[in-house]
Amino acid sequence: MSDVVEKTLTALPSLLSLDSQPGSGKLSSTSKLGNLIRGITELTSKHEEEKLIQRELSSIKEQVASPNTSMRQMKELMVRAIYCEMLGYEASFSYIHAIKLAQQGTVLEKRVGYLAVSLFLNESHELLLLLVNTVLKDLQSTNLIEVCMALTVVSQMFPKDMIPAILPLVEEKLTHPKEIIRRKAVLALYKFYLIAPNQVQHIHNKFRKALCDKDPGVMTASLHIYLQMIKENPEGYKDLTASFVTILKQVVGGKLPMDFNYHSVPAPWLQIQLLRILSLLGKDDQSTSEMMYEVLDESLRRAEMNHNITYAILYECVKSIYTIHPKAELLEKAAKCIGNFVLSPKINLKYLGLKALTYVVQQDANLALQHQLTIIECLDHSDLVIKRETLELLFRITNAQNVTVIVEKMLEFLRLSKDDYTTIDLVGKVAELAEKYAPDNEWFIETMNTVFSLGGDMMQPDIPNSFLRLLSEGFDSTEEDRQLRLFAVDSYVSLLQGEPGRLPQRFLQVISWVLGEYSHLREGLEPATTLRLLAKLLDMKHTSSETKSWVLLAMSKLCEGPDCVSLAQELSERHGGSLDTVLRQRVQELRHLSEDAELRASVLPRDAAQEPLEVDSSLSFLDGFVSEALSAGAAPYKPPHQRQEELAQAKALSLEPYGLSLPISMSSCSLADRQSPTLLSMSSGLSGNSTDLSHKGGSTTLKLDGVKRVWGKDGYLAQKEPVEESAQVEVPSPLCSPSRQGGADSTHSQTPTPTPTPEPEKEKQQLASSLFVGLGSQSSVCLMGKSEQTPQRFRRKAKGQGSSSGASEQISNSHYSTQSTVDNLLCNNLLDSTVTSDLAVSTPEQTPQLSQEVATTNGTCDAEQDLIEETDPGNSPSLIRANSTVTADPPAHKDPDRPKDSCLSSHLPAELAGLSHSEIIPLCSSQNLDLSACHVQKEDALLLVIFIENSSDSDIEQMLLQTESDELEVSCVTDSPVEAVRSLSVSVYQYSLMVKRPAAHVALAGTASYQLPSGESQVMQFSYRLPLTSFIRPLCVSTEEYGTLWLAFSQDTKQNLALLNDGQDPLTATLDVLKNKLQLHVVDIIGAEGIVACRLLQGQPCLMHCRVHAGSLAVWLRSPVPDLPDCLLYHCQRALQEH
Repeated sequence: MSDVVEKTLTALPSLLSLDSQPGSGKLSSTSKLGNLIRGITELTSKHEEEKLIQRELSSIKEQVASPNTSMRQMKELMVRAIYCEMLGYEASFSYIHAIKLAQQGTVLEKRVGYLAVSLFLNESHELLLLLVNTVLKDLQSTNLIEVCMALTVVSQMFPKDMIPAILPLVEEKLTHPKEIIRRKAVLALYKFYLIAPNQVQHIHNKFRKALCDKDPGVMTASLHIYLQMIKENPEGYKDLTASFVTILKQVVGGKLPMDFNYHSVPAPWLQIQLLRILSLLGKDDQSTSEMMYEVLDESLRRAEMNHNITYAILYECVKSIYTIHPKAELLEKAAKCIGNFVLSPKINLKYLGLKALTYVVQQDANLALQHQLTIIECLDHSDLVIKRETLELLFRITNAQNVTVIVEKMLEFLRLSKDDYTTIDLVGKVAELAEKYAPDNEWFIETMNTVFSLGGDMMQPDIPNSFLRLLSEGFDSTEEDRQLRLFAVDSYVSLLQGEPGRLPQRFLQVISWVLGEYSHLREGLEPATTLRLLAKLLDMKHTSSETKSWVLLAMSKLCEGPDCVSLAQELSERHGGSLDTVLRQRVQELRHLSEDAELRASVLPRDAAQEPLEVDSSLSFLDGFVSEALSAGAAPYKPPHQRQEELAQAKALSLEPYGLSLPISMSSCSLADRQSPTLLSMSSGLSGNSTDLSHKGGSTTLKLDGVKRVWGKDGYLAQKEPVEESAQVEVPSPLCSPSRQGGADSTHSQTPTPTPTPEPEKEKQQLASSLFVGLGSQSSVCLMGKSEQTPQRFRRKAKGQGSSSGASEQISNSHYSTQSTVDNLLCNNLLDSTVTSDLAVSTPEQTPQLSQEVATTNGTCDAEQDLIEETDPGNSPSLIRANSTVTADPPAHKDPDRPKDSCLSSHLPAELAGLSHSEIIPLCSSQNLDLSACHVQKEDALLLVIFIENSSDSDIEQMLLQTESDELEVSCVTDSPVEAVRSLSVSVYQYSLMVKRPAAHVALAGTASYQLPSGESQVMQFSYRLPLTSFIRPLCVSTEEYGTLWLAFSQDTKQNLALLNDGQDPLTATLDVLKNKLQLHVVDIIGAEGIVACRLLQGQPCLMHCRVHAGSLAVWLRSPVPDLPDCLLYHCQRALQEH
């Protein structure tokens, strides 16, 4: 039966076509809908379209009313009516027929009826009452298609009043054996939670079961509910953090079916949803945040920047990392990701980087210092969206020291902006900054004048109201109050003496109020002069009635003397007959107050704005009127919310008589099957472009070997100065100190020779020093929403001062920190760095297999190498390569080069002299001892050899070496441990290394303690790091043995790798490279598939299944050891990239 249902669901789209032949995807040439569409496209005017649609609607109305119309014909008529409604023409006569079609038709006709109902009606439409019984019946149907249609309608447009009628049935569908029913039931409950959360409170436990559903689609649907609930109450769902982390690990690891992939990225929207949930749960909670660190690190590593959807994942990762309790390593990697975005030449990525930087700069203001010049360039960007987001970033980092420069940039943008939304937004920000950080009175008034002029009548009313309230309430200093008001009066008098006709209405209202209140503060300014300036505003044609009322009120405060009386009489005669009643009232008030000085002094006393107002919030002066009205039979007053509740209760349905019959219980079936190796779930690889892989096959790609690349995605590629061009794209490391990044030009060449700075660059540097002043660690940081050390310029008397203290977290790097698997796997992968190889073969006599297959050793990423060299140029290069930290200072005369390597090689034990070994690298050194090390490859073991060289003239006594590691088992194999090192000699320690916890790069730390001839004890610390490939050996098994092992292993991972094309079969060429570089054993190659096996030294196996798919190599790895598949996959990617 289930097979029949699946076939029906598959064939449903073709059955819905309006063509006479099933399976056709196009409209038939004889279809009436097709004729209607063609007729509309051939028209030349809107009037002709209206005439055609009206004729069509008349024809549809006539046919649907005919009793001879069959259900099949009714289905076509509904589709034509839907098309007419989509064009904006009402077809309300067809609504009732759509409901009838959903009630009476067959499955195909019911689907069209439900579709028409969902498009025609809204949640409050009265005809939805007729659909309740139909939905109830379909929810109890044994036909899966009918149940799906009913649940779809419920989740789209079911009103709140009808929820109790169908909630029990929808709740039952959460346990339905078909996953599509369970998923639609969860979405319906999500709709119920949005419109009536109290009605689904009792089934929260069932939401948890949906979260643990075996079908990924049901689990994904439940995340919508949890995201909404966690936003409202994060504390109530802390116990689910581990579940969300586990789900995200499985998604990132590619454990979901391929159907959830988008451009080879595993379930990107699901990842984004989970990241948002985790950020809410981990905010201000250290214990909960610690559970997320590993999966966030893994998400950053997996989401390579090669497609728009991965950019969205990276953006959410960055927001989550900066939202939860901070961790130093994650913050550094997130900062690198932001740097990649900001420095990208693509506008969309640059905007994303600026948006991320705007979000995180509130937590780390110094991050903006690393991209000063880039932010300066964005201010002059041709894209207005980039400019606007850059100004938003500057708004977040504004303080008392850089406010003048940032406000100037905002005002420059306002003068050029023509977008109303941008104008309203920026005007509010400038007003807020001016009030908070104004350096002096003059700057504050001039800035607010510019705000009123540019904002015009579009700005929010609270901006001028706040400004006038600030002037009236005053500040802590009476003299300061007077100076500010006096400067405002001087400024506004000069504006009215100029061209007031260009000023916006709200600005004129502000000017009128200020002159009416404070013009008396200016000595030598007669009230008659101010009155004449204000009277000019009444004569201007564009002055609104509201502005004229403000002007007349200001004149009423200034009318003193006989001249004012005559002016008031003149204005009364001119505006006394106005149709505006408010204007007529203001004119009459002006005339009466000008004639009676005592009345004016009592009604409009001077400085009355400073007196507190007594507000009668209970409106007690209306008690008499209310009592008379109630005694006359008037209804008592009801608050708006009470009226709405009573109105809703009056319209509510009485659902008690309806009996709910339960659907037939269906036995649950287990659909959990073990996937075969060929059913891979590919995720975004770290090599290759996943966007292209999903659309292009290997045979359709162009062969461009030897062709000079002249054109690229961004246009013509310059050929003369490739070095400088590449330097401009180089990403500055966020780990460098602000002093190194802030004052230097990070976009220029890194050559040590000084070059004269061009004039535009000098201007940019000067602008950067003005914009980013105050963001260093030595000066006060005043971020929006954070505490500030610089006091606010204008403090109102009515408001209290609140302060919050914030602690700045200092991150220090210890001499050695054990890295987790994900930390090792990342290895600065966002910068697309490659691992450097330091392997050197000392003797020509080698085992042939080992000479070809030995792995690279003790390498660090290029990005890390550059970072260390830039941070500490005085370090010895050998110490940087060794990645070790020494408590003793390195001697200046040491020069670790090839001669020293050869010298120490002669001290290798005789049994190891014929084997290949890595380069001998320094570990640490002091004035007396030098420690160096290498590792030697054997077929059944890996040995670490430590050379202790005594360069002094005296013996070293009580020599003791101690090592420890979380990833390795270290055992000493030296027969007699060295206790003394003779003068001018070299002693050798040997250690056997075995992996106990796989990681991409494993490390051990150690201490060397000894006693000087003077009796003083010395201790040196060192660390040694080597790749996991040093421990990998081939595993020779047959195809049958491989199949048995594959089914027995549970730890797995999946990924896409790039295929190599070296003139032979791509699969064979790729596997040969992996075989030679990683010591893998190719078990068999069958067509487009291959199987590979390997093992760790202690015998722990790892199997790999490869298949050529969509131009890439789909790889599936399995092992009984956790983390081993991920680590091996990482080295496979690196091996193919380096080839």
